[in-house]
Amino acid sequence: MNAGFGPGGGGKIPPGLTNGVRALATGAAGIGILVTLYNNGLYNVDGGHRAVIFNKISGVREHVYGEGTHLRIPYIDTPIIYDVRAKPRIIQSLTGSRDLQMVQISLRVLSRPDSNQLPTIYRTLGMDWDERVLPSIVQEVLKSVVAQFNASQLITQREQVSRLISRNLEDRARDFNIILDDVSITHLAFGKEYTAAVEAKQVAQQEAERGRFLVEKAIQDKKSTIIRAQGEAQSAQLIGDAMKTNPGFVQLRRIEAAREIARTMAKSNNRVFLNSGSLQLDLGEVVAEDMGSVIAPE
Repeated sequence: MNAGFGPGGGGKIPPGLTNGVRALATGAAGIGILVTLYNNGLYNVDGGHRAVIFNKISGVREHVYGEGTHLRIPYIDTPIIYDVRAKPRIIQSLTGSRDLQMVQISLRVLSRPDSNQLPTIYRTLGMDWDERVLPSIVQEVLKSVVAQFNASQLITQREQVSRLISRNLEDRARDFNIILDDVSITHLAFGKEYTAAVEAKQVAQQEAERGRFLVEKAIQDKKSTIIRAQGEAQSAQLIGDAMKTNPGFVQLRRIEAAREIARTMAKSNNRVFLNSGSLQLDLGEVVAEDMGSVIAPE
């Protein structure tokens, strides 16, 4: 007796086995559908990001999705993830000042997209919104603002220039739904010709200041010499008047000179042997002269 199944065996597949195969196939299909739904029906939005949905039937939806896990229609909805955190960008520009001096400026811009306007940004600018907009509007604003100031004013009024650039740039970026959190000038340089002219001017100013100092010093020296000469002339006149009116004044001066010489010799470590006349120490003659002048009238 042939117990085989199929045409050769003359038997039939048991109904229980057929139902088991069908159940297994149905379960596998269900698992596949669940995996497909999980992979294509869910998407995650990380911290600091926002998402917009592009529907292949209706286009870009106006709703902006925040952080977390969200549902979508598989193969119909495509999530577009935007980073809405502020990103720094340094943009350089070579422009001219009001006095036709070339100025090299580096501007640091901290920018981010307006999260409420992400559908519009996606329609008009796409994902690379900063690359499309910032370089052009920064160049435009820098050239228009720098042209209002002279080269020297860009240095002395740097804070005012920075505020004007920031205000104009924020207004310009708002037209593209871009928010600027900070705008600052990081570098400001001039051409070689202007730098050389500034250095030459500083050297000339220093030389002029030195010349004025020398003139003032000469005037003060002249005044000092005149005052000293006037003082010496007045002193000589007073001495002459004193010698005329009082002959003893000369003797008093001789005594004072002798006292000073004696004090100097006393402090010296050397021994000096000189006559009293050479050192003006012959005070006996002074006494004799004074006595003679007293006795003579009698």
